[in-house]
Amino acid sequence: MSEQDVWTEVDQYYEKKLLPHDSSLEAVLQVNVVAGLPAHDVSPAQGKLLYLLAKIKGAQNVLEIGTLGGYSTIWLARALPDTGKVITLEADPNHANVAKQNFQRAGCAEKIEVLVGNALDTLPVIKQKGHSFDLIFIDADKQNNPNYLQWALSLANSGALIFADNIVRNGEVADQQSTDDRVRGIHQFADLLEQEPRIESTAVQTVGQKGYDGFIIGYVK
Repeated sequence: MSEQDVWTEVDQYYEKKLLPHDSSLEAVLQVNVVAGLPAHDVSPAQGKLLYLLAKIKGAQNVLEIGTLGGYSTIWLARALPDTGKVITLEADPNHANVAKQNFQRAGCAEKIEVLVGNALDTLPVIKQKGHSFDLIFIDADKQNNPNYLQWALSLANSGALIFADNIVRNGEVADQQSTDDRVRGIHQFADLLEQEPRIESTAVQTVGQKGYDGFIIGYVK
């Protein structure tokens, strides 16, 4: 059995133990496959982690940069009180349409606003409207992670959590000479975190059905 098979089996074991069966969330993943979306959704265990972080934080307002088919968005929305809201940003109109349909099926569309367009264009609009957030999830093009961090800090409430996914890249992040634009974006992201006094952060490596990767989580002072 390969390492990947073991990681997947462990994920499946804990999903059965700790994640109640949810046909609507399973349907979202199936719809995303049928719609031809890339398989970049967080795993069920990772979705539950986002849910728990939002619950622990007592978040009212969440910003997600990178919607895809809305699987992680639904996890976040379900963690919020009835008055809570997720604003999620998606560059691809087709992905956004699939996500909106998924939100309706999952029964949480009223808690979610989808902004379609390049995130670096929609983030200034959010700022102009005076929005601020208790939790910000960064899961889009890694080349722009440094820009997304700057925007996240400007939109974060005091005590907010910033969570960035896919920051290990199967270990490639350790290669300081990498020419991969995604890895270089993560390097710049980490450099900013190292120098930024407004946030305390750490990185956690992960293995599971999504392979070998990791995330960064930060607390905004």
